[in-house]
Amino acid sequence: MSRPTFPPRLQGHGGVSRLLAARALRSLGQGVLVTDFALYLHALGWSSIAIGTLFMGSLMGNGVLAAFLGPLSDRRGRRGLVRLYELSLLASALVALLTSYAPLLVAATLVGGFGRGAAGAAGPFGAVEQGWLARLVHRGERGRLYSFNMALGFFGLALGAALAGLPDWLSPWLTGADAYRPLFLLVALGAAVNWLLLGRTPDTRTRRRAAQPPAAPLTRSERGLLARLVAVNTLNSLGIGLVGPLFTYWLKLRFGIGPSAIAPVMAVAFALTGAASLGAGRLTSRFGVVLTVVAMRSSALALLLGIALAPWYPLVGVLYVVRSVLNRGTVGARQALAVSLVSRRRSGLAASLNGLSMMLPQAGGAFVAGALLGAGWLAAPFFLAAGLQGAYVVAFRWAFRHHDPSRSSSGASVPDRN
Repeated sequence: MSRPTFPPRLQGHGGVSRLLAARALRSLGQGVLVTDFALYLHALGWSSIAIGTLFMGSLMGNGVLAAFLGPLSDRRGRRGLVRLYELSLLASALVALLTSYAPLLVAATLVGGFGRGAAGAAGPFGAVEQGWLARLVHRGERGRLYSFNMALGFFGLALGAALAGLPDWLSPWLTGADAYRPLFLLVALGAAVNWLLLGRTPDTRTRRRAAQPPAAPLTRSERGLLARLVAVNTLNSLGIGLVGPLFTYWLKLRFGIGPSAIAPVMAVAFALTGAASLGAGRLTSRFGVVLTVVAMRSSALALLLGIALAPWYPLVGVLYVVRSVLNRGTVGARQALAVSLVSRRRSGLAASLNGLSMMLPQAGGAFVAGALLGAGWLAAPFFLAAGLQGAYVVAFRWAFRHHDPSRSSSGASVPDRN
């Protein structure tokens, strides 16, 4: 047996290569906005609760839409849907570039999902993209490929975050909130290029589709596994929502710093997280997805409390970087597990449920975080998040220890049916 390579060999898979390239390019704009968007809203005079509410609305809208798009893509194909996302992102970025009028900015944010560190995922269409990848690679390769895919996204976030100091650099020419608006130009350019790139990417609808029977209904085992996925994701994403979307805003409130001070820490965190995602891909081949996720996520819990209590920004920066490596480095492995819980032709459904169960609870967490920060309780979101994510680690191992896609001997794994 040949030794597995990492990153996975992509010879003959031009479609996979283009999907990976699109994710990397998309993540550049996301890296800028995950650092600066909440700071932009603060500069516009938005309150903590208003910022949290906007993030909640954006995440909820994305989650509900994702619930429909994954199953739809299983029947209708993926390319047209993902290109539609790029067009909508282009339009929303142009609106935000041209105006800060609150109703239009809210509408653009709801469509574009600004400020979410999605590592290059296509917003609510991310489930479609994950299903697309799942149809192009064998089940045993998914842990490594999805980890590599996430690594590209994190490297793009790092480069974007490094550019997030632009508002401070432009301060001699643009003042206040106006210095943030050129950031949306990077998002618009990336969306335009991706629209062209994905137009050359083969769709996943097979030429023999007319002769194929409909996809088999979900088995009882598959339904049970998806229910477990939703339950454990809810614990995790509530914790993420409490500390993730408003983290840079929390730094502004806690230490009074701006984009030029925050951007280097975010850039280093994302770059090292990309490397960790590559490492997680190798670990999944050796130890399995479940053990890798449990070990890395468990190690990150104490760091979350340390961030809340650390008295100096440099110390917070170091803790944040290390926690990002351990926590986010497992995202690709978890995505690979989600799409492998069902047959290949149901991968879009699994990816949709995975995204929905991440985004909706995260929306609630962002709203609660905004309310807590507005009340001056700056440490409370971190303590709540630590409890939730500790419960998630325990639940994840219990739920999926016998259903690891990287373990071919896993007897309870779902067969890769067409």
